[in-house]
Amino acid sequence: MAKIVNKYPVGIQTFSKIRENGYFYIDKTQFIVDFREKQMSYVFLSRPRRFGKSLFASTLQAYFAGRKELFEGLAIADYEKEWVKHPVLHFDLSGAKHFDEEGLKHYLDLQLKPYEKLYGKDDDELYPNDRLDGIVKRAYEQTGEKVVVIIDEYDAPLLDVVHEKDVLKQLRLIMQNFYSPLKKLDPYLEFTFITGITKFSQLSIFSELNNLDNISMFDQYSAICGISKAELCTQMKPDIEALGEALGMTYKECLAELTRYYDGYHFSKKSEDVFNPFSLVKALNARDIAPYWFGSGTPTYLIKTLQKYHVSVMDIEKKSCDIDDFDVSPELVTSALPLLYQSGYLTIKKYNPILHRYTLEYPNKEVKTGMLKSLAPNYLSPISLDNNSLVGDFLEKLYDADVEGAMVRLKAYLASISNRLSNKNERDFQTVFYLIFNLMGAYMRVEENSAIGRADAVVYMPDAVFVFELKYDGSAEEAIRQIDEKGYLIPYSADGKRLFKIGVNFDSNQRTIGDWIIREE
Repeated sequence: MAKIVNKYPVGIQTFSKIRENGYFYIDKTQFIVDFREKQMSYVFLSRPRRFGKSLFASTLQAYFAGRKELFEGLAIADYEKEWVKHPVLHFDLSGAKHFDEEGLKHYLDLQLKPYEKLYGKDDDELYPNDRLDGIVKRAYEQTGEKVVVIIDEYDAPLLDVVHEKDVLKQLRLIMQNFYSPLKKLDPYLEFTFITGITKFSQLSIFSELNNLDNISMFDQYSAICGISKAELCTQMKPDIEALGEALGMTYKECLAELTRYYDGYHFSKKSEDVFNPFSLVKALNARDIAPYWFGSGTPTYLIKTLQKYHVSVMDIEKKSCDIDDFDVSPELVTSALPLLYQSGYLTIKKYNPILHRYTLEYPNKEVKTGMLKSLAPNYLSPISLDNNSLVGDFLEKLYDADVEGAMVRLKAYLASISNRLSNKNERDFQTVFYLIFNLMGAYMRVEENSAIGRADAVVYMPDAVFVFELKYDGSAEEAIRQIDEKGYLIPYSADGKRLFKIGVNFDSNQRTIGDWIIREE
């Protein structure tokens, strides 16, 4: 079995550690060259969690600290000739979660103390903003070089309290106060870099910093974090081949599966295709394609947001929005859309230049399946084991071409959860089926609720294709007739597989499937 060529830095976000220990690194230093050539001074970047923001921040820290030895062979080595050693203040706010007012003040205190130990502190500097102001000025005076400020995950203290208005207001004021000196410190600053998940809250937090360059949705910076398709197919090609061999796939098949699972992110109008770096590296390291990003935890704030705005599981995809929809302070948010996009659960799939509107969809299979698994207990059984068991049993019976047995199992399951359906109408019925078939998609290729001219659900097995058409208080015969009249089987007739058409009718009085018809072509 072929070995993975590169040593991947799983969970490592420190640039110096990656370079010193010979870990694989995709060169992103050309973006630092871009910053310097354009003489950019204040840069803001929004990207989802686990997308490489912290690694890029760490790269900037090493660069401005003048650590030339770490950049040998990288793009910036050909550009930079002087390697000036600047004082660098790196504030990591990622640990400031689930805090009240006192907790956040204490955290900021711990962030400031190491720099006060290094550059000193005046007794009259009592508040975080005064202390930051003093540190910057003394660092400049003592070194003779302008200071670099890096703020990583600036919005971490706010996200988990976004639904607690009073607490949010208190914490936002603390953070706003902390960042307030940055504008007036301009004569002492060489460069300021700020990262976070949300773009919408930075406006209120950094309202005084009106010269902040927000590069989050610029085409030229679309691949500043993450791994582009071009980077994957060149620098990582031997490892894709090795992964494919381990999984019994060709290089082309393995690349297609990695693309289906981890690709699909777009952060601008004409963005490059970007892969989730966390999941991709995990997959190569583990030699298995699985939902790693979602496995790292669904943020509490996201589930709360969906609940607050009563977001239906079927209404998440294919949302259209204006660019202004993202520029809303947390206190004024009226929909889940900004957070879903900023958090990486939705991404840009299309841009209409005439209407200036973006179409948002799930980026890939990993995110869609993970999101639906997180939401499924709200619509199906509260015990996820029951849901997994149903999906597993259903697929096993389809695998054995026992469609009758699969439908009996599904009917019994629907009857057991009928009382949990909120409105007990056609929409609920559709939602349940939507979830069930999408959860099947975690294991098999499934198309569901797609375009006109396609059945409600199509399940692909190695030797067979199953085409489902669903009716509500109609008849199974009517469903079968629609499959025939619309030609739903035609796209699959050339595959040489067994073809099954299944017409299903949901009986609102029985609160489960009333009847079904199974026919093999």
